[in-house]
Parts: sequence; structure tokens; C-alpha cells
Amino acid sequence: MENRVSITIPPADLKAINDAVKVLQEKLGPLLISLTVDERRALTKMGEASRPFAEKVMEYVVTNPEFLPPYSDVAEMQKDWKAINELGSVYNAINQLTSNLDDTLMEAGSEVMEQANMYYRSVQGAVKANVPSSKPVYADLRVRYEKRSKRSGGDPAGV
Repeated sequence: MENRVSITIPPADLKAINDAVKVLQEKLGPLLISLTVDERRALTKMGEASRPFAEKVMEYVVTNPEFLPPYSDVAEMQKDWKAINELGSVYNAINQLTSNLDDTLMEAGSEVMEQANMYYRSVQGAVKANVPSSKPVYADLRVRYEKRSKRSGGDPAGV
């Protein structure tokens, strides 16, 4: 079994990281919105393939304003376009960190669960061998698998 995650974060570094996250929340949080699933679904999306089109339109609304519909708000379009460009690089950097953080947490969790399951199987063996003090440990740990075993029909570790 390979141990891919073996990190120790010095307390000062962890504090600095949490402080940096707090700054992001304080500075960025009030500027951001939250959409429902239905709102997201209903939106016209601007993906990477649409950016060149939108960029050309942003130029044309200035150089050829005669084609603007009377209800268009160029100032708001320009604010939104500026926000897209400013926040895009922030999003990319945070998204990469979030992805790596998620992968690291998943791997570390897997490593702990593999070891925990091996310990659990060892306790089960001790119960079968009537080793003193093993029954209360087993009774406490088996709670993890009780819900699953009722649905699937058995304890995955075999007792």
C-alpha cells in the first residue's frame, strides 16, 4: 500500500492559509452571487468558445454603436466584461488549488480508511479468538457498517 499523502502543516503556515482564505471571503464574498440549479440551467452560457465572439462584440459596441438595441446598457456590459476578465484568473488559480485540495483530502481519507479497515478486521479476528477486551472495541466500531449491512445484507468485513 502506497502512502501518497504524508504532510505536516506547521501551525504558523496553517494560520497564514486560514488568514488568506478569510481575506478572500471578506474581499470577494460580498461581490459574488449564488445561483439556484434552475437559475444556472436557464442562463445563456459563455464558455471558452464564446469568449472571442463576446470580445468582438465588446469592441463593436464602441466602434459601431448604431447597431445597439435601444434597451442595451453598454456601461453594464463593460463592467461585466471587466469582471469576467479580472475574476477569471482568480477563478483559475482557486479552481486548481481546490481540485488539488480535493484530491489530497480524498487520498488521505482513503489511506486512513484502508488502515482503519485493517484494524477493524484485526479486532474481528480477536473477537473470533475470544481475546479479552476485543468485544467492546468491536461493538463500538461495527456501528460504522451497521447501516450499510442492513441495506446490503451483511457486514463487509465478514463478521
